[in-house]
Amino acid sequence: MKKLLAILLIATLCMSTIVGCGKKKEEDKNTTVDLESENPSGDKKEKAKEPTHIKIWYETQETIAEELQKELDKLAPEIVVSVERKDKLTEALKLVGNDPNSAPDMYFFAHDKIGIYAEMGILSPITDFIPESTFDDFIPMTVSAATYKDQIYQLPIYFESLLFMYNKDLMKEAPRTTDDLLAYMEANTKDGNYGFVEQHSTAYFTVGWIHAYNGFIINDKAEPGLDLKETKDAIKYHKQFVKYMPIDGDYNTMTTLFKEGKAHSTIGGPSLIPDLIENGIDIGIAPMPVVNETVKAISPFAGIQGIYVLKGAESKKEAVTKILQQLSKPDIGINLAKAMGSAPVNNNCYEDDAVKSNEIVMTLKKASATAVPMPNVPEMDVMWSITENLLSSVNKGDADPVTASDEAQKKALEQIKSMK
Repeated sequence: MKKLLAILLIATLCMSTIVGCGKKKEEDKNTTVDLESENPSGDKKEKAKEPTHIKIWYETQETIAEELQKELDKLAPEIVVSVERKDKLTEALKLVGNDPNSAPDMYFFAHDKIGIYAEMGILSPITDFIPESTFDDFIPMTVSAATYKDQIYQLPIYFESLLFMYNKDLMKEAPRTTDDLLAYMEANTKDGNYGFVEQHSTAYFTVGWIHAYNGFIINDKAEPGLDLKETKDAIKYHKQFVKYMPIDGDYNTMTTLFKEGKAHSTIGGPSLIPDLIENGIDIGIAPMPVVNETVKAISPFAGIQGIYVLKGAESKKEAVTKILQQLSKPDIGINLAKAMGSAPVNNNCYEDDAVKSNEIVMTLKKASATAVPMPNVPEMDVMWSITENLLSSVNKGDADPVTASDEAQKKALEQIKSMK
């Protein structure tokens, strides 16, 4: 009897095992079906997603390209970005437009050519990819510069402007007003030495004086302002300073005098500073002097460097959006400030200790309150040479500022009309 019970128990256990195995096989079969049903292609192996390749052109400093590349490499392997140098970038863009075989997807450049490319129809508004709220923490002047006909075409990264620089070994205290500056020039310009020098007949440098009088070269409606009373008054006022500077007023003369310690002060861009330090100049940076007649500081142009999207890249919208989101963060602005002393556009960057301790960057930040973005209308292209011819005729010749300004305005209107 006991033997029979043992045989029945073993048989029952075997049956349970067989049934259990059968159920397991059925579950495994169902699981396999479920996995296969999740793959619409019917392949049993998941395919790796192909990366999206994005090409970005830049033209100027290699340091910028290196920092951009490092920042955007964070998006790999999903997005593979190639930052490539392109000589004569602005001319190249006019040639390639949106040709998919030749054009990049994006490019890095200053804001002043926005109008030209927007009118050519090759740019996509940045807000097609990222919301306008992205710019809430940006310095307002930089967003204004990136805007053309109510569309934001550039993601600003950093900005540049001119600085008042002085040699601390020669000038103990920077002048706070233009009256102070003129008095210093009168007392110290002698024996081949100069109290102050600048590129007095270059539009980019002289426009700061014109802005201090509320004049302008051209406004955002593409209206030239050379014949305005404010512009004429500024040119007349500025000329009394020019007589204490070398007459040619070109870049090489002015920078060489300052580098050799023969000029006590100057107005120049941040890119000049490494060369000055290398030449042993103990350089001081100060706010621009205030013009006594108008109680406004000399207000130079600002150039905003940033990134653009070409229309041809709209088919890569997801990747382009992620790139813009990455470059909207403070990281790239902080890294560029550390690498080359550039002034970030994102206010959050100025909470970084390294940025806060950089005298040049913080002086530029303060200057952003009065700096005027370069006009981004296409008509500005003809205004550079017309304005410089006007300034040369007054500062290097004996042209009357009022008459010369009226003649320059007439030429500007003619050339702008011919552009239509």
